[in-house]
Amino acid sequence: MFDFLMTADGWVSLLTLVFMEIILGIDNIIFISLIADRLPKHQQQRGRAIGLSLALIVRILLLFSISWLTHLTEPVATFGAFALSARDIILIAGGLFLLYKTTREIHEKIEHVDEQEKNLKGKNTFGSVIIQIIIIDVVFSVDSILTAVGLVDHVSIMVIAVIAAMGFMLVFSKWVSEFINKHPTIKMLALSFLLMIGILLVADGLHYHIEKQYLYFAMAFSFLVEFLNMRVRKKKSPKM
Repeated sequence: MFDFLMTADGWVSLLTLVFMEIILGIDNIIFISLIADRLPKHQQQRGRAIGLSLALIVRILLLFSISWLTHLTEPVATFGAFALSARDIILIAGGLFLLYKTTREIHEKIEHVDEQEKNLKGKNTFGSVIIQIIIIDVVFSVDSILTAVGLVDHVSIMVIAVIAAMGFMLVFSKWVSEFINKHPTIKMLALSFLLMIGILLVADGLHYHIEKQYLYFAMAFSFLVEFLNMRVRKKKSPKM
């Protein structure tokens, strides 16, 4: 099963796939960090761990259903010359879900809805947060898994890459969450990033493919500018 580890090509494929899964998981880390933040402080790490663990199980099950996954790109509905596949429908639904969640979060930040009011609405239960983490992870998984299928032939390589990427997310989601919550402007940038990802998912589902690299570059540049602004503000602030 792990004969590929005995060859240089196998290791190159594994490392390439791990890197790709981590890069494609950046938006996932940001969403998980923001959604888990809606839980009480003592439940946040547990929520991230359980949500990612269940999402990992779902991803591995999807990997072992490659023959089913490859059929996701086949048309299931046609409207004249326009055809929709199951993959397209998943991307559109996931994009709309992400747009709804992110827009709502931005609205609450602008309107200064406090945590007590959110909790009184009964929307932030532990179970609902776990379900949201799994839903958005499955949506993000579809494209990354289909890409992985096109890159390598060994399911074992894909499984190891997914486990490594999930481990990375689990470790860094806590750090990302703490950093974002400490800096409100970074949090708004992160929400804007997710808003754009939602638009990209819907556009991709409607066959308007836009390379994510452009968005990643723009957001990396925005974060860099904000980090510089933070340094300037820190230097200008009076020392205690």
